[in-house]
Amino acid sequence: MPGIQDKSAITRFGARLHQTAFSPHRHDVYTLGLTQRGVQCFNYRGAARQSLPGELVVLHPDELHDGHAGTSDGFAYRAITIRPSAIGAILPAQALPFIEGGQSDNPALKQAVSAVLADLDEPLDPLHAADALFDIAIALHGAAGHTPPGSELDARATERARSYIHDHLDEAVSMDDLEQVAGQDRWQLSRDFRRLHGTSPYRYLVMRRLDAARDHIHRGECMAQTALACGFNDQSHMTRHFKAAHGLSPARWKRSVTQGSSIGRTIVQD
Repeated sequence: MPGIQDKSAITRFGARLHQTAFSPHRHDVYTLGLTQRGVQCFNYRGAARQSLPGELVVLHPDELHDGHAGTSDGFAYRAITIRPSAIGAILPAQALPFIEGGQSDNPALKQAVSAVLADLDEPLDPLHAADALFDIAIALHGAAGHTPPGSELDARATERARSYIHDHLDEAVSMDDLEQVAGQDRWQLSRDFRRLHGTSPYRYLVMRRLDAARDHIHRGECMAQTALACGFNDQSHMTRHFKAAHGLSPARWKRSVTQGSSIGRTIVQD
């Protein structure tokens, strides 16, 4: 199927359907889909359902379902599939989260799914894939009405991971790397990192790369060279992250700083 990207536990894809309908079938994975256009209709657990643009469908593994368009205009959606074992690794010794009715309006879950489906053309960085998996698993658990158990923080392990990120900003960083250098299980590390630093390992990496990029840009260096020097795939990849973090493109940010704006500067007042 066009747009499929497989990162072992995660597969992302997009589809547009008109006359085609899905006959009743089952998956052995979780399927979480965002309707993009039209009306997506399906039968699930003995009831007829429909999903409108912006709504989230959550199909539990091994549940029988079908699918068809609710109007002659067809429908489009983007979806992610996740192996149950990957969810179980993040939520050990707990039952797999189940979403009644096959749909959820839980804000945290919608945000987690939307973030990983925002741009199917952008390759899914390994660390980003691990982050997405963790965020979705925790949000699924919450949407199902459960609270993940607490655990004691290991600040030293987290600091080892954080230091590794700073030392490898211009390189690919994976959860395998962080797990090895931290000497801690990756999912416990993911929990502790968020609790101690307020964000995930992947987002922390991206923000530190953007810090470095701002320094390069402020010195007047070429945008394309800056992107590669700071660990981004290319200039457009850096620009997307820059706008998401600062609300401006790198070029507009540079003009604002040059013209004396406070954007991008640190202001200390007594």
